[in-house]
Amino acid sequence: MSEFQTIGFIGVGVMGEPMCRHIATKYGARVLATDPDAAPLERLRAHGVTPASVQEIVSQSEVILMSLPSEKVVRAVVEGGGATDATSGLLNLCRSGQVVIDLSTSPLTLTKEIAANFSERGIEFVDAPVMRTRAAAEAGSLAVPVGASEELFERIRPIIATFATDITLSGPVGAGQMVKILNNMVLYETVLALAEARAICVKAGYDPETLFHAMSTGSADSFALRNHGMKAILPQDFPERAFPVTYARKDVQFAVDMAESLGIDASGARNLVACFDKAIEKGHGEKYAPAISLVINA
Repeated sequence: MSEFQTIGFIGVGVMGEPMCRHIATKYGARVLATDPDAAPLERLRAHGVTPASVQEIVSQSEVILMSLPSEKVVRAVVEGGGATDATSGLLNLCRSGQVVIDLSTSPLTLTKEIAANFSERGIEFVDAPVMRTRAAAEAGSLAVPVGASEELFERIRPIIATFATDITLSGPVGAGQMVKILNNMVLYETVLALAEARAICVKAGYDPETLFHAMSTGSADSFALRNHGMKAILPQDFPERAFPVTYARKDVQFAVDMAESLGIDASGARNLVACFDKAIEKGHGEKYAPAISLVINA
């Protein structure tokens, strides 16, 4: 029998919806979910998920997962809807003994602040930001670095295992965010290099498909090449309702901020943020993140 009998899920967007579905169909617990958009909640209802308010989720759940788009939304959900409405936040609503798992990508400083505030109230907090693509979320094959104690990690691991195949205890609270932020910094610096390689190849009069295939057999082969490169940069296909430029820019800015706080000059990451800003200025902000390719002269 599963340890937790009722699980709550806040935020069932592009990544949250499939994760919530996997929990509902694999873990063996009652699942409640909430989101501003009713459409994914209706789709999830078919898989046994019960739409509910935040208050209902907190009052009935032992574990609450959050999958939210920005630090601003994370703070609002945790602290409430502004200074005059703190009663609506998880900090006020949750009770001692509950577990809150943040699957979102948040700044390290915010994660540590939230964890400390929950701890004062006897609430356990885990940072478990997810890595890999929407397709991986659909397939249940995400990678998740986790910031938690060993004991708590073992308790919540079966929940995460419903939607992830690679789960790493990265260290105490904050370690999950550190891994995710630096992962995305390295990933998107590689994506930028692939975009530049395609542009140079095309400008020189050669075939970019041949280039990418040849690179996939050599030392430049990577997850970024096989996924973002082959599937997006090569065909110049950057759909919306995928991980957009604005989200990637946010994550890389977190890396820049972390580096600056430690006295490290992350010049590559700063250049990448500038490229994302240029893409946003050109109207590509909601397109799939490799759309930075569109602002490189080809």
